[in-house]
Amino acid sequence: MTIEPVIGSQPRIAAAPPPRAPVAGKLGSWLGRHASSDILVQALVVLALFAAWEAVGRAKIVHPFLLPPLSDVISRIGTDLISLQVPVDLGLTLYRTLSGFLIAALLGIPIGVLMARIPLVKWFFDPLISVGFPMPKISFLPIFILWFDIFDTSKIIMVAFTCIFPIIAAAYSGTLGVDKWPIWSARSLGASKHQILREVVLPMALPQILTGLQIALPVGLITTIATEMLMGGQGVGGTMITAGRFADSVGVFAGIVEIAIFGMLVIRSLELVRARLLVWHPEARR
Repeated sequence: MTIEPVIGSQPRIAAAPPPRAPVAGKLGSWLGRHASSDILVQALVVLALFAAWEAVGRAKIVHPFLLPPLSDVISRIGTDLISLQVPVDLGLTLYRTLSGFLIAALLGIPIGVLMARIPLVKWFFDPLISVGFPMPKISFLPIFILWFDIFDTSKIIMVAFTCIFPIIAAAYSGTLGVDKWPIWSARSLGASKHQILREVVLPMALPQILTGLQIALPVGLITTIATEMLMGGQGVGGTMITAGRFADSVGVFAGIVEIAIFGMLVIRSLELVRARLLVWHPEARR
């Protein structure tokens, strides 16, 4: 503020003009008004990446065998869609991923919760989890092939074996981190142990359990594709490795694009499930 003297009267206080918003602030305000969600920004980034890919491929800055143009890759995906190769491959990959993921969730969540609630269970499983978590799980694939078969069974068990460790860790940590005051309040109201577990512990641990599931699902998808590449057969990974053996670079890049889109849809679907299950949680308001 500035004080302006006026003749014959008391000094008058004049408000200073408001400071001008910097250019960065105007740009941020414009983006905030026009980018209604993160999805729009992400879509623009992906489109820019695809445009650069097409430009580099058409200009032959990189040899077309090493980086085929995006239009050729999309054309191959369209051809494979018409021949139903893409739906069959994606369906098999999704079946193996979700089967192993569900087995890991059905086993891992109870184990993690019981480890946090029962000392004897923790005593038994804690060394196994500590040793198995950091190990490269794909190294067990030859054993699973010997024990089971070279078809879906070994692949599904490999996915379940890979996914179960982060799920157990998340369930254990989430259950162990539940605040003691709601548990004490429920006990003072006469709730049994099963009621406390079902109505207090599990709902409060659910956010972290879902975080473990969100970590495990992409890991399971990666494991599925890796096992398909190593073992061959139908599936996105098997088709990609076959294309690579026949020096079909367009087919390899088509598989990469299919995996990227497919993985994004799977992860987004799990995020929607999380939002649905945690509609009561404070994170839903954020």
